[in-house]
Amino acid sequence: MDDSDASDVRELTTDAELDAAYPILRELREHLDRAEMEVAHERMREEGYRLFGRYDGSELVAVAGVTVDTNFYLGKHAFVHDLVTTESRRSEGHGSALLSFIHEWAGDRDCETVELESGLWREDAHRFYEDVGYEKYCYSFKYDLDAGE
Repeated sequence: MDDSDASDVRELTTDAELDAAYPILRELREHLDRAEMEVAHERMREEGYRLFGRYDGSELVAVAGVTVDTNFYLGKHAFVHDLVTTESRRSEGHGSALLSFIHEWAGDRDCETVELESGLWREDAHRFYEDVGYEKYCYSFKYDLDAGE
C-alpha cells in the first residue's frame, strides 16, 4: 500500500464506524467510556468537529478529529484535536497519511494553517510531528474552573 495515498481516508459518521473508532480513540483518551464519547461526539459535531479514519483494506487503523476555526494569530485554520494510530499499527505511515489528508482537506476549506496540541509527556508523538513538518512554537495552558472548590 502507498502510505501517502489519502484515498483510504474517510469521514466516520455511522454508528458502526464510531464503534470501530472507539477502541482506537481510547488509546489516546483513556478517560472516555463509550457512552461519554457518543454524547461528546454528537455535541462536537454540532460545533463543527469532523472525525476521519484511515483504513488499511477494511481495517480502521488510525483516526483524527478536526475542526475549522478563525483567530487573530493563525487566521482561518484547522485544529487537530485527536490523532492516534492503533498501537499495533504505528510506524507504518498511517499517521502521516492521515495528516496529509487533513492538510489537503484544510486547504480545500481555505485554511492557512493546521495546528495541534500534544501532551508534554508524549515525546514520541512530538518527534513524529516534527518529522512531518510541524513547528513547536508555543505552550498551551489550562485552568480548571472547578479546581478552587
